[in-house]
Amino acid sequence: MTSPDSISGAANQADGSGGPLGWLESQRNRLIVLSVMAAAAMLLPLIANNYVLEVMSNVWFYVMLCLGLNIVVGYAGLLDLGYAAFFAVGAYTTGILTSQFGVNFWLTIPAAVLFSCVAGIVIGGPTLRLRSDYLAIVTLGFGEIVRIIARNLEITGGASGLIGIEKPSIFGFEISQIAHFYYVFLILAVLACFVSYRLQHSRLGRAWQYVREDEDAAEAMGIDRVAVKLYAYVIGAIFGGIAGCFFAAKMTAISPETFTFQQSVLILLGVVLGGMGKIPGVIVGAFALVLFPEVFRDLGSSRILVFAIVMLVIMLYRPEGIWPAKKS
Repeated sequence: MTSPDSISGAANQADGSGGPLGWLESQRNRLIVLSVMAAAAMLLPLIANNYVLEVMSNVWFYVMLCLGLNIVVGYAGLLDLGYAAFFAVGAYTTGILTSQFGVNFWLTIPAAVLFSCVAGIVIGGPTLRLRSDYLAIVTLGFGEIVRIIARNLEITGGASGLIGIEKPSIFGFEISQIAHFYYVFLILAVLACFVSYRLQHSRLGRAWQYVREDEDAAEAMGIDRVAVKLYAYVIGAIFGGIAGCFFAAKMTAISPETFTFQQSVLILLGVVLGGMGKIPGVIVGAFALVLFPEVFRDLGSSRILVFAIVMLVIMLYRPEGIWPAKKS
């Protein structure tokens, strides 16, 4: 005899509210939404003016930076206040090699990745045994040290920075227009999302989660917490370094004032505002970080105050971010 529970379960599956049919329905809806968003992103340069494309290029650029910092802060639970240093390492590597040594732009990317890894190891190796506030202070100092070095070395152009950075080209086609860089940063953002997703669901990603929740318990389970943290720093540094390469190529000129502590705080704000550890949340945070100041631009100098108030209200009512990670 059929029980009422089995009849109810069959009904739920039939109407798509639960079971395999409900799961397929949700996946189909998600695929439709993603397809519409992808089509809109690809077709935007055909209908938008240069101002909109410039703003959206900055959005995709910050998506990549925020996803890189999310590996450090969201996945591994490390507070980093000097992330702009890795961004600076990539930008200056490309700037120096192209403007002073005539190296092709694409060949500077492996060099930027290498130097970013070295920077991640230099800051991470001696300091990742520290926790909470102590780690934050050390990373803040590292970010300022990199900026000061860039400001005082002759090879970096000193306080004036570097000019004449080569724009990239592919098979003779020069990437120079705003629409070109829009697509470049869009592709980089998509790749960053894919890599972040794969890392999050990998064995290393699970180790990051355990270390983030309880370092002592993770170490008792056999996880080398220092090595796992170092992996987070190095991978996050690679994201920042690659973003810096294309930023330098887009601007064709860089200076130390681009890589200040304020820049690090803005990137961290995008991660925290959107929802640490959640890829869609970080993307939303990057959008908010770039779009909110543009929406309030007509307010002039008061727009920063309004922007800060909006951020404060969001954090008060959504303390875990606009799109927080689900509790496991």
